[in-house]
Formats: sequence, structure tokens, C-alpha cells
Amino acid sequence: MHTFFSGVGQLARFTVLQARCCAYAVALLGGIAVSRALPELPVARYDLVLVYGLLLTWAARRLGWESRRDTMVIVVCHVVGLLFELIKVRLGSWSYPEDAVTKIAGVPLYGGFMYAAVAGYVCRAWHLFELRFTGYRAAATAVVAAAVYVNFFTHHWLPDLRWPLAAAMVAVTAGAWVGFTVGRRRYRMPLAVSFVLIGFFLWVAENAATYVGAWSYPHQLDGWEPVALTKFGAWALLISVTFVLAERMKAATGTPRATGG
Repeated sequence: MHTFFSGVGQLARFTVLQARCCAYAVALLGGIAVSRALPELPVARYDLVLVYGLLLTWAARRLGWESRRDTMVIVVCHVVGLLFELIKVRLGSWSYPEDAVTKIAGVPLYGGFMYAAVAGYVCRAWHLFELRFTGYRAAATAVVAAAVYVNFFTHHWLPDLRWPLAAAMVAVTAGAWVGFTVGRRRYRMPLAVSFVLIGFFLWVAENAATYVGAWSYPHQLDGWEPVALTKFGAWALLISVTFVLAERMKAATGTPRATGG
């Protein structure tokens, strides 16, 4: 019985920590949902969301949710994400159907906040869970993550290498473990498993985001439908890009991060 209640307590602590890690993302998604329920205003909804995102980022910094180093990581991921959006929207992968002043090539500038929210989650988890990595091959993982990012564009003209890249990611992260703290206890799991778990919850969040009109896939333009399950795999791969950017920038600033195998 003691073991049971101890396990429940640890699960509760883990849930609370995860909720704290997701605070920025939840607040961003909540703001987008509220914006859809607003009456018609002289300001475009996408423009309002951009202002809200900027204020939310400022508030997160003031509240101590992010350190200066974390903010650097988030800004870089915002820019990388916005570039991703510009290319994918141009290729017709998804769209932002509403008008706005702050749209460039069909992409509202707030689009980068989606990726910034993912980066914010990674940075918060790094601190709150006291993440440490063993057996991590930084250079090899960075190369595969870069290939993953490029493949999301090139598969429109060249063969899609998603599955070979997934196999390559499993190979380069074999033996890599992420250690984390919950309460007074340390746990660990394979790094590749953490990518899969985060990818699943990002897919769930993407369903919520498209439901409240953050963006729309072609099959959702005539009414919301669930996001294809294949996007779960895409997020499991794409999270590696965010992780590598965070790890490299933390390494450059001397933040404790990982030890080799």
C-alpha cells in the first residue's frame, strides 16, 4: 500500500512539473482560442495574436519562467520555425486563411510562436526536471536532425526519407539516456523514447491548435477534422531539431548538459 501511494504521489509531482513546463504553450493556445470567440474587431485576429504572443513572451521573462539563455534559444527556434512556415505554406502543406496586416507570403508573424512554445517547453523541462544526458553523441545527432529539417522541404520534389531518417535517429541516439528528477528521486529513459512521447503530445496539441483556428490543413478548410496520425511521426522527428538547437546553445553558454558515452 505504501508503494502504491508513493507511486501516486510521484505521478502527481510529475504531472505538476509537466504542467509548469507547458504553461507558456497552454497560455498561447488559450489566447488563440479566445481570439476566435471575440466579436468582429477592426484589428485582424492574427495581428491580435501576434501582439498577445509578444506580451506573453515578455511576461514569461518577467515571471522568471525563462532565463536569458532560454530566451535566446526560444528566439532562434522562433526564427527557424518561421522559415519552416514560409516554405511549407508556399508548398501548400497548410494555410492561414484569414487576412492580416502582419502576414508575409501567406504566413502571419505569430506562426513562429508555435515553435517558440515547443522550445519554451524544452527549456523549462531542462530546469524543472534537472535534465542530464549520458551517452549523447552531439555531432551525429545534430547531423541527423539537420537532415530531418531539410527532408521536410525536399520530400516535395525528392523521395521522402522520413523512415530512413527515423532509423538513423534511433541509431545515433542508441545508448543515449535522459535523466530527470521528480521529487527526491532520479529516473531515466532512452532519449529516443522521449522524442516519441513529446511527439505524441505535440500531435495532440496540434489537433487542439487547428480546432481553434491557429492554422488549417487542406482537409480542414471546409470544417475541422482530426490531424492525420502521420503527423505524430513528423513531430517525433521534428522535436529532435528543437532539442539539438537547445543543447548546442546551452553548450555554447556553458550550461551543464550532457556527457558522452
